[in-house]
Amino acid sequence: MGIHDGHREKMRERFLRGGLDSFADHEALELLLYYAIPRRDTNPIAHALMDRYGSLSGVLAAPVEDLQKVDGIGESAAILLKLVPRLCHKARLADAHRQDLILNTAAKAGAYLMEHFAGETHEVLYQLCLDRKGKLLVCKRLGEGGVGSAPLDVRKIVENAILNSASAVILAHNHPSGIAQPSQEDFAATEQVQAALATIDVPLSDHIIVADRDFISFSESGYLTR
Repeated sequence: MGIHDGHREKMRERFLRGGLDSFADHEALELLLYYAIPRRDTNPIAHALMDRYGSLSGVLAAPVEDLQKVDGIGESAAILLKLVPRLCHKARLADAHRQDLILNTAAKAGAYLMEHFAGETHEVLYQLCLDRKGKLLVCKRLGEGGVGSAPLDVRKIVENAILNSASAVILAHNHPSGIAQPSQEDFAATEQVQAALATIDVPLSDHIIVADRDFISFSESGYLTR
């Protein structure tokens, strides 16, 4: 057993005894990288990652291609770093969908969507179909690009509402720039979708824009005309 093997064993035992609470961020990365980099000291690699991205969340959000620019990070290690947060995110969404998810307030819908958009680096557009009580019937990914930079398929939105017997619809997209303030294109798209849904007597109850860990609700902000 070499010096690194002994250190690794101590780190594993420390984790098994007390979890990650006593670990610094770079130590948690060091431990994780053991399982993709078997024969190198991962401590300096963990420090290099923290120096490059500034935080643990920055490391886990970095693209696979960029992670591989760090000395010691190959494809397997980069994929592992991307896989861990995505797997946790998938588990949280699965737990949410196992219950009757009621999104009858902007706060509830915003919290759900912030979790849904977590980790997205491109603008993505979603349609939420709700029943009369605000229960989520389906969450449909309509495409990438957002309402401000991609063609809006209004016919598809109406079709989804009909096929899922929706009593209300929430439109949602994200702003990866970190600024939730709606653009003129966002306002125009909202009016277009609202008018189209009105032809089948289904209200657009909200349009929510998510940016980082914040969101803006058209309904609560008075932007949604009735």
